[in-house]
Amino acid sequence: MTRRTPARPADVETLFPELIPFRRASVRLHPRAGSPSCHDSSVGGPLLWPAAEPWPVCREEHYDPDAVSELQGDVPMVPIVQVRQADAPGVPFPEGTDLLQVLWCPYAHGEYCYPLPRVHWRNTGGIGDILPTPAPVEGLPKDWYPDPCVVHPEQVTEYPSRDLSWDMRDALRARFDELQASTGLDYGYHLAEAPGIKLGGYPGWTQEPCWPDREACGGRTEHLLTVASWEFDGESWRTWLPVEDRTDSGWAETADNPAGLCLGDAGSVYVFECRACPDRPVGHWFDCS
Repeated sequence: MTRRTPARPADVETLFPELIPFRRASVRLHPRAGSPSCHDSSVGGPLLWPAAEPWPVCREEHYDPDAVSELQGDVPMVPIVQVRQADAPGVPFPEGTDLLQVLWCPYAHGEYCYPLPRVHWRNTGGIGDILPTPAPVEGLPKDWYPDPCVVHPEQVTEYPSRDLSWDMRDALRARFDELQASTGLDYGYHLAEAPGIKLGGYPGWTQEPCWPDREACGGRTEHLLTVASWEFDGESWRTWLPVEDRTDSGWAETADNPAGLCLGDAGSVYVFECRACPDRPVGHWFDCS
């Protein structure tokens, strides 16, 4: 089944033509519980991993997010997202690749207690024999890695909210308020960034934006992936809930959190990359309410 976001109930570019230069495309993955194979695009599913390449482990200092205790030893990383290029329209894959894989260590790291992601770009034609994806080791914090889900990719158009400059926010504030008063639509919640797990577009920041710096090359990082706790929340569902998941009472029971994630206080992990560097180094940030 496909997943289609309803047409915007307000024409953003007519109401706010100043936002046209900031328009970006994203690919909402719309994960839903299922049994993907290693050949499929998926969230939390098995990866098309070469048998000649060891499964990655995390050797960083890490903590159990549900406790204060420090943990020792190597931790196998868990699959987060696998996306074939054919399922990611508009996403710029590196030349010679057609598969994106993202894994992370599901324990807390650093001052802000974030998962530690790793990004792999692959050419499926060169993988050869496949290494079976290991089952998650016992004792991992369950809501820090996704349940296996099939995906229903959909390209949508986004506009920034928190990534707008303060001058632009001030210039548009009166029209944002007028829209909300007349329609009940909050620009940030209902019209700006798509919620949920997605590629490209803008991060749906809970706090103020924190884009990783690239001092080494002077390039600007680009948003690659958002891994969000929920597909939508109690406000954003009005405009972002897919048509196929709508019911007379609101939404289908499992549509809001099909992957079973809860990152901190319903937060998100954002993965960024520098496309100015040949090896496309990545950065990440985690925020929650």
